[in-house]
Amino acid sequence: MESDRNQRKFESVYSKKVRAGKRRTYFFDVRRTKGDDFYLTLTESTKRFNGEGYERHKIFLYKEDFNRFINNLEEAISYVKTELMPDYDYDEFTRRQEEWEAKREEEAASNENAADSSNEEASEDDLSW
Repeated sequence: MESDRNQRKFESVYSKKVRAGKRRTYFFDVRRTKGDDFYLTLTESTKRFNGEGYERHKIFLYKEDFNRFINNLEEAISYVKTELMPDYDYDEFTRRQEEWEAKREEEAASNENAADSSNEEASEDDLSW
């Protein structure tokens, strides 16, 4: 029973991964506490330039801070978008990410079709014996 409880201590009950370019990924994880409460960890994972592993930075966000955090985050983002950089195309990266994901799916489907064709040819060869 105690080992189950210890295992649940860091259990992630929800996780969302956001790729941000080639070297950076964000993770949003909802975790359970010993007292069956929940908190959020925000993790930035950046691939090191030398290619040896990743650097990680974490923020722990507790339920009593959710509203203030999101309100201030939205206010800061709005300030940058409307006051500091109003002419910047913030959707550019969303479009590029969507294009990249579509290309990846196409390549995966193409590879899967090639593997299926190869398997069908092998099956036909087996039958010709």
